Amino acid sequence: MEKDLYLIRQCKNRLCDFRFPAPANSGIGVNCPKCKYETEIIHQINLTHEVISETNHHTPGSNLEIVLDNIRSTFNVGAIFRSADGVGIKKLHLCGITPTPANIKVHKTSLGSEKTMNYESHPNALTLVKNLKQNGHRIWALEITANSHSIFDYEIVNNSEPTLLVIGNEITGIDPDVLNECDLHLHIPMFGIKNSLNVAIAFGIAVFSLAGRNFSKNQV
Repeated sequence: MEKDLYLIRQCKNRLCDFRFPAPANSGIGVNCPKCKYETEIIHQINLTHEVISETNHHTPGSNLEIVLDNIRSTFNVGAIFRSADGVGIKKLHLCGITPTPANIKVHKTSLGSEKTMNYESHPNALTLVKNLKQNGHRIWALEITANSHSIFDYEIVNNSEPTLLVIGNEITGIDPDVLNECDLHLHIPMFGIKNSLNVAIAFGIAVFSLAGRNFSKNQV
């Protein structure tokens, strides 16, 4: 185990009253980042972190793999790594421009899950999807279409067929040719004016719904 000491600091200028965490012994936050007045230490927090081995020891919790097709944001990819590890995704396939954990920004956001999560990099999502489909994978898309179904009506368990869930670009969505290869289109029902979510948030909802066993109706 590794320990980090963090301080909860608060500005002594009561007109400012800014309150924030800062690592101890870093010099950060001695003066308020907003008004530059002196701060005081309110709490000390010992954070204990499990040391993550460089050896991959990820244990899949479901028979579900993911295609990230041309995800642009390094921060989204890092967040997806964390959610994928947490829910027990079998493998991530990073396609097109999707950055890998070799990118320092992905590394910072994934917080070590890149060491435990199985992943591969591919230049072309369409080629990958066709190959996996020929090898017996069923291909699902997380995309709202005229024929899409609520994702909350489906579930993946350990004895389900190998399943590949495709997640598309933040702006353009899933490549039309990749979408045509998909056996099923799934969407997250929404009630607001906007009909889309940040891709990392949508991913988290989708995989915990599919692989969580307690949130949906059908096992397929």
